[in-house]
Amino acid sequence: MQLGLINSAWVQAGKGTAYGIRQTKAIGFDSIDVFADPLDLDARERALIRTECAAAGLPVVSVACVAVGLIDFNPSVRRFHLERCEAYLDFCYELGAKNLLLVLGEYIWDRQVIPPAEQWAAGVTALKDLGAYAGGLGLKIALELEPFKLSLLNDVPNMRRFLDDVNHPAVGANIDVSHLQLAGTKPEELRSLKGRAFHVHISDCDGKVHGDLPPGRGVVDFAPYLREIASLGVEDAGGAVSIELEYSPEPEKIVEWVTEAYAATAALLRDAGMRS
Repeated sequence: MQLGLINSAWVQAGKGTAYGIRQTKAIGFDSIDVFADPLDLDARERALIRTECAAAGLPVVSVACVAVGLIDFNPSVRRFHLERCEAYLDFCYELGAKNLLLVLGEYIWDRQVIPPAEQWAAGVTALKDLGAYAGGLGLKIALELEPFKLSLLNDVPNMRRFLDDVNHPAVGANIDVSHLQLAGTKPEELRSLKGRAFHVHISDCDGKVHGDLPPGRGVVDFAPYLREIASLGVEDAGGAVSIELEYSPEPEKIVEWVTEAYAATAALLRDAGMRS
């Protein structure tokens, strides 16, 4: 399976687009995921991403999008975010990506005032529409499982229920290993997502709060999760395993931080029989 990196690791360390793409290739990654809002990019930046990835021989597998407004109680906000997500899908197509990684959001006001079922229904309706749009472009949407108490998709049963309600072949799950740890998910629970998992994020954490650390710096026992992920069909869906690193504590040493994560993850994948 391809091993990729989300380019936000470089961006948050203050490094430019071209630098990040070239370093990603130099370290040894097979692919790259792009965290960039197409509504904030001018034509030069879009072209730079395409040409630098092509020159480096790094295929873009996924584009990451946070669209919490899809479940907002204001119809105008939902319409804007639906159009914004369609722009993201167009951007995926432009880059030759396989999927849009979508973070759906959280219930507001502690699940009070607005009935939770209404926000759930808004999300389902939005993903039915976006699934149809993605399918027309030959793309998939991988929904992020977030481990936070008020997240709509905060465990495997909720993810499975949401996918059942959307019921579109272009809409599936992203598997984030450290999020599973934080959510208290047992590795065997992933079996219910077989054929419905389109992408994988991997990072470590301290078991208490979201961390996105290089594997080996936290408490995650990766082997049982990777054994289950290996049988889900992620590669068949065009997905990859992508390292997610956020906010390095020493931005000036970002190359060492990413290199450490690459070496540790590549070893884990080899041990799991997921990488030669």
